[in-house]
Amino acid sequence: MEILSDDQCFVCGPANPQGLHANFVVDKEGRRAHCAIRIPSRFQGWQGLVHGGILATLLDEAGIYACRATAVHFVTAELTVKYKLPVPVETELLVSAEVVEQKRKIYFVQARVEAAGKLLAESSSRIFEVTPKA
Repeated sequence: MEILSDDQCFVCGPANPQGLHANFVVDKEGRRAHCAIRIPSRFQGWQGLVHGGILATLLDEAGIYACRATAVHFVTAELTVKYKLPVPVETELLVSAEVVEQKRKIYFVQARVEAAGKLLAESSSRIFEVTPKA
């Protein structure tokens, strides 16, 4: 599979004017990643609340970044999200993820969205490492 980046990723792409512009920090030793972000009101579902799909997207991206502690190219094979509390737009959120297990090229990841110390959403995912064509 040929993998090309054009900086248009909806979550982290700096060239995508409609994107979230999340800036994840990767902890290579801990195989973790995190970012602080505020979700603008244009991404709301119900009045004043972040759309659940946006939260799932952030959890997914956090998982990919946690995996990037060991390699570069990944795709999500499975993502299960549990929504715990409504998430107001324009709230400072902490999105984090950690690789909890690895079997060959499959990474098992746990991710969380928190605000003010409260767990708002969490996910578990299976993420597959992709070897690009030479």
